[in-house]
Amino acid sequence: MSLSLSLVPLTYAEAAAFVLEHHRHHRPPVGHKFSIGAANDAGQIVGVAMVGRPVARALDDGLTLEINRVATDGTRNANSLLYGAARRAAWALGYRRLVTYTLPEEGGASLRAAGYRLIGEAGGGSWDTPGAGRPRVDLHPTQVKWRWEA
Repeated sequence: MSLSLSLVPLTYAEAAAFVLEHHRHHRPPVGHKFSIGAANDAGQIVGVAMVGRPVARALDDGLTLEINRVATDGTRNANSLLYGAARRAAWALGYRRLVTYTLPEEGGASLRAAGYRLIGEAGGGSWDTPGAGRPRVDLHPTQVKWRWEA
């Protein structure tokens, strides 16, 4: 049995609901520029990509976007399809760079298959710092991440 996937546009609310249900360690981002869904032959959403402004202020130059979340239900090839579609959409909108981050234990095969390259280590740490102005609770992994770029 061959399973084909197709791309569908999603609202923020639709993508956020899917992320809440399927992402292993993150909640949905606060906002997005656009979201893309991967649908199976029956029209059911099996994965989403949420693309927005870069979280790192140094990358927020107006020409760079970040894939803030990708989540799937485990459907084969959904990740690669979404990463590739996000890259093509960003380029079509005039953006020049697209970045995303993974945990070191996540292999990155889907990113490599979609034409991304590993740039190196980035980030890590807690949002709860003495100068933050208020206490914060980390609901995400705080270790160093890997940055990928298209």
